[in-house]
Amino acid sequence: MPDTPSAPLLLGDQPGSFPHSVLAERHPAIIRQVREAFPYEPWQHRALDELLANCTKGEIEPLPADAHDRDLWETWGLREYAGRSWFDVPWLWSESWFYRRLLQAVGYFGPGPWQGIDPFRPSKLAELDSPETDEELAALDGLAARPAGEQAQALLHGSLWGNRADLGFRLSAEGARTADAAPGLVADDSESLWALLGGTGTGTLCLVADNAGRELVPDLLLIAHLLAHGRIGRAVLHVKPYPYYVSDATTADVVDALRRLTGAGGAAAEYGQHLWAALADGRLTLRAHPFSCAPLPYEEMPADLRADFASATLTVVKGDLNYRRLVGDRLWAPTTPFPDVTAYFPGPVAALRTLKSDVITGLDARTEAELVAAEDQHWRTSGTHALIQLRGPGTP
Repeated sequence: MPDTPSAPLLLGDQPGSFPHSVLAERHPAIIRQVREAFPYEPWQHRALDELLANCTKGEIEPLPADAHDRDLWETWGLREYAGRSWFDVPWLWSESWFYRRLLQAVGYFGPGPWQGIDPFRPSKLAELDSPETDEELAALDGLAARPAGEQAQALLHGSLWGNRADLGFRLSAEGARTADAAPGLVADDSESLWALLGGTGTGTLCLVADNAGRELVPDLLLIAHLLAHGRIGRAVLHVKPYPYYVSDATTADVVDALRRLTGAGGAAAEYGQHLWAALADGRLTLRAHPFSCAPLPYEEMPADLRADFASATLTVVKGDLNYRRLVGDRLWAPTTPFPDVTAYFPGPVAALRTLKSDVITGLDARTEAELVAAEDQHWRTSGTHALIQLRGPGTP
C-alpha cells in the first residue's frame, strides 16, 4: 500500500470495545437463536453448549483430523492461533472461526441427516417474507415510471441501505435501538461509479454480495437494471459457499430471492424474470469461491480470484464485513485515503457499506470532526451512516 502508515489490527481483547462485545455477547446470542430455530438432537445441543463455553472462556482448538477443510484452515492461520484465547487473535479471524465451528456443531458438514441444513434459514426466510419486503417490492411499480437515471440512482441507494437489514447486526441491542435513525452518507463517489458504468453494454460487473433477504433483493434489482439498460453486458455475483455471519448470502438465498421476486407480481416480477433469464443465458453468473469465507483480508486473495476481479470493469464490494476485508481489519485513521488501502486490488473497486464496525477510511477531516462532535465514536458502529467509495482505473 503506497506511503500508507500501518494501523493496529483489531482484536477483541479490550472490554467495552465493539469487537469484544461481538465475541462476548453477540456470539452467545447467535448460539441461542440457532438452538431455538430447529428441533436439534441431543448431540447437537451438547456441541452447541461446548461451543458456547469454548468461544467465551476457552482456547481455539484444532479441527478434527477428518475435517474436509482442515488443511485450508491451517493455511489460513489455525496452526498459529490454536491454543490461544479467541479474544487474543485478530477479530476478523476469531469471528470467522466462530461460524465455522457453529456449522460443525449443528452437523452442517455431515455426513448425516443434518448435512447442508442452513442454521440461519428460518431468520432469512422470515425477513424475505415480511410485510416490509412486500412494501419495498410494491414500490418498484412507481419507480418504473421514472427516468432510467433516477431508477439507477434509487436502486444503487437501495442496495447501499439494504445492508441495514443485516440479521446479525440486529441481534445486538445497539443495532435494535438505532435501526430507524436518520441515515447520512459520509462519503459519496457515486458520480465516478456511474461514469465507469457508462452504457457500452459490454462491460462486466462483479458484485460481492453480503447479506441475504432484504439486502440481496436490492442487489439483484440493481444488477437487473444495469443489464436491462445496457450499462453492463454481464454480471458475476459472488456469494458464500456455505452459511456465514448469520445472514450472508449463499446460492440457495439467491434462488429464494428470485422466487420471491417472480412471485410478487408487477414490476418486481419483471425484474425477477429478467434475472432468471440472465442466469439461463449466462449474462448473470454465480460464484462461491472458498476464499469468500476466509478469515483474511482480500489483499491475500488467491490468484484465480484475483484474475476474476482483474477482468471486471468494476467490482462492487457490499457490506461491512467485506469492507473490513477490502481495506484490512485495522484501526485506520479515518482520513486514510481509500485508494491507498485498496491499491493492491487488481481492478477498479467500489465499496457500498453501512457502518457497523470501527474500520473506516476515506473521510475528509471536516466530515470526521462533525461526526465525532455529534456522536463521539458511535457513528462508526450504529448502522445509521453509509458510504460509497471508489478506486477507479489508473488511480495511483
